[in-house]
Amino acid sequence: METEQDRISTIREREDVRMSLLPGTPGETTNTLIHYYRGELGRMTSWRDRIDRTSNWAITVVAALLSVSLSTPTSHHGVLVFGMMLITLLLMIEARRYRFFDIYRARIRQIERCYFAQILAPDPNSGREWASVIAGSLRHPRFLLSYGEAMHRRLKRNYGWMYFILLLAWCLKISTPKLQTEGAPALQAHSWAYVVDNAVLGPMPGLAVIAAVVAFYLGILCFALRPDRDEGEFGRGEAHV
Repeated sequence: METEQDRISTIREREDVRMSLLPGTPGETTNTLIHYYRGELGRMTSWRDRIDRTSNWAITVVAALLSVSLSTPTSHHGVLVFGMMLITLLLMIEARRYRFFDIYRARIRQIERCYFAQILAPDPNSGREWASVIAGSLRHPRFLLSYGEAMHRRLKRNYGWMYFILLLAWCLKISTPKLQTEGAPALQAHSWAYVVDNAVLGPMPGLAVIAAVVAFYLGILCFALRPDRDEGEFGRGEAHV
């Protein structure tokens, strides 16, 4: 049966083995930190590439739907309504990817600001707790942004313009007879009743469709104009994505 002394010896042996695996000199520590920085930079770049891919899909979708809807007088305005829904789906996908990107970006910024920048130009007022911050993030990974905050950030920077373009195209489609009926001589809607009739979508009356689109865009506008969470250098700056 194992005695207390044997257990203590076993624990010490395991501790010695663990310590032997850790860097023991400043040079080894620096070399390890450099490799870690490269790894985190690679992960951040990978997630950034996924974000750009989603944005490219959204831009392609908007361009394709605008081409289909506005180039053909007989095409239905529902194509643009479908585009609004599809862009919302892509925004939700991109927000999820952005949350992962933000984790690795925050770690990279800690190393760049508090380590490399200190080597190049030491600043006595710079924080020294960066290593413990990164260690805590590695031991207990967690998202730094909520899902809503990630959607808000991507909406303000990219998707707001796409929604705006789709809204203008939709308004043009339902209010311009030349885009609705082949060979119509008028260049603008005759009356509000004409616009409502053009806005009909399947079994849904035109007034209900217009009300739904207006309510959707009012919600988007309120969501985009809400104040940002103050995150210092991690939430603002010209180079922030």
